[in-house]
Amino acid sequence: MSVLIKYSGMAFLAGAACVAGFAPFGFFPLPVLGLAVLFALMHRADPPRSAGWLGFAFGLGLFCAGISWIYVALHDYGDMPFVLAVPATLLFSAFLALFPAFAGYVQARIPATEGLRPVLVMPATWVLLEWVRGTIFTGFPWLTLGYAHSNSPLAGYAPLFGVYGVSLAAAVSAGLLARVAMARWSKRGMTALVALVALWTGGEALRAVEWTQPKGDPFSVALLQGNVPQRLKFDENALVGTLETYRRLALQSDARLTVLPETAMPLLRNEIPQNLIAQLHNHARQNGGDILIGSFDRDRHGYYNSVFTLGTADEQHYRKHHLVPFGEFIPLRPLLGWFINGVLDIPMGDLVRGGEEQPPLDVAGQQVAPDICYEDVFGEEVIRHLPQASVLLNLTNDAWYGKSNAAEQHNQIAQMRALETGRMMLRATNTGVTSIIGTDGKVVQQLPQHQEAVLRGFAQGYTGITPYVRWGNAAVMLLAASMLVYPWTRRAIPMDDDGANMAGTER
Repeated sequence: MSVLIKYSGMAFLAGAACVAGFAPFGFFPLPVLGLAVLFALMHRADPPRSAGWLGFAFGLGLFCAGISWIYVALHDYGDMPFVLAVPATLLFSAFLALFPAFAGYVQARIPATEGLRPVLVMPATWVLLEWVRGTIFTGFPWLTLGYAHSNSPLAGYAPLFGVYGVSLAAAVSAGLLARVAMARWSKRGMTALVALVALWTGGEALRAVEWTQPKGDPFSVALLQGNVPQRLKFDENALVGTLETYRRLALQSDARLTVLPETAMPLLRNEIPQNLIAQLHNHARQNGGDILIGSFDRDRHGYYNSVFTLGTADEQHYRKHHLVPFGEFIPLRPLLGWFINGVLDIPMGDLVRGGEEQPPLDVAGQQVAPDICYEDVFGEEVIRHLPQASVLLNLTNDAWYGKSNAAEQHNQIAQMRALETGRMMLRATNTGVTSIIGTDGKVVQQLPQHQEAVLRGFAQGYTGITPYVRWGNAAVMLLAASMLVYPWTRRAIPMDDDGANMAGTER
């Protein structure tokens, strides 16, 4: 028991250290090293429940350190009392830690040789449970391992297999490192080291491949960052000031495409003053382009978090489809509604989903695929707009998380969407990170956070598709499943610790 406690402490610290691999720090080797520590500890764990406990400790360290900004949203802006916000944040982190815990337990239950377990079984179960975490209960794929590698050599695998494919490459790298550590400088250790170098070299080589092609000429963009404090955003006394801020910033733009962030105008579309609408509409037409505005919308079904357009094109709308649980709707309202409404005070807490299949917006001579808030963390949903869309666009309001790491982490996630699709990503945010991201996933331009400003630049439309757009997550899930099946096919053959066929070596 004392050994398990010691190993659990090591796993917790390894998980917490992984956070430095994500934005804003960006030390991408750290999550690989941290996961290698976990795999090495799991290798020594017996019985399977001990491996599961180590996975839980690792996940608890990762999520407590990595998503502590949940507390800011709950306490500072959701008005949840301190004595409830802290336990709620810890409980949510503990819930997320159940997924690496289950991965640890499952990998220990799968028969495999010592040589195959760290390089096949452990990485495959890790990634499959990452995918489950990003899918179940509407999904929360934050801190998926692959996001730490948006600027690493492993980013080359993103256009092929998406973020989970990058996760798999990183997890296999961790397994190979664990194998090297366990085998030291023996022949099998050197083989693992060569495989590790080949994996990273292959990723770097793939980064040079251009999967999509430019379409038309570059066009000018202006991304507005109003920096309206979250405390004032839905304050009726501050409404006139909010509208004036975005009116002033929009009228300064001479870009063909001007974008305001999520709910920049915290009103229903039909409640926005008509003189303001006319002013913005005429200004966009003078620029020969369009303005995209975040607001709320309503029909007979209810309220929507939406975007509408003004300018040379006919007015179009996009309504957010993937809503935030407990932020935009309350799951199991008959059971939980009384508690949530009694504790939280989040405006528009019950929204309606927009349609699953909504066409891109035909604006500024481009087919623009918008998503709102954290919709861009779901890569397989973003690719629904392709190949029709030529540009990706995210409108968000990360002011909910104050001056934490959340906005930088969110921007890094958007970088992965650009890599996966071979499309530029434009981000208009209330307080940051407002940015222009290239098809290679690198940030071309970016505004400082928590400042009122306009990001002026140029974007390029693209055509064509990447393999990930064609396959979605199915390819990497099939690959991970195959990595689990292969050890089962070998279990009937006596193996040595290297996984070599002992019968064959005896002959």
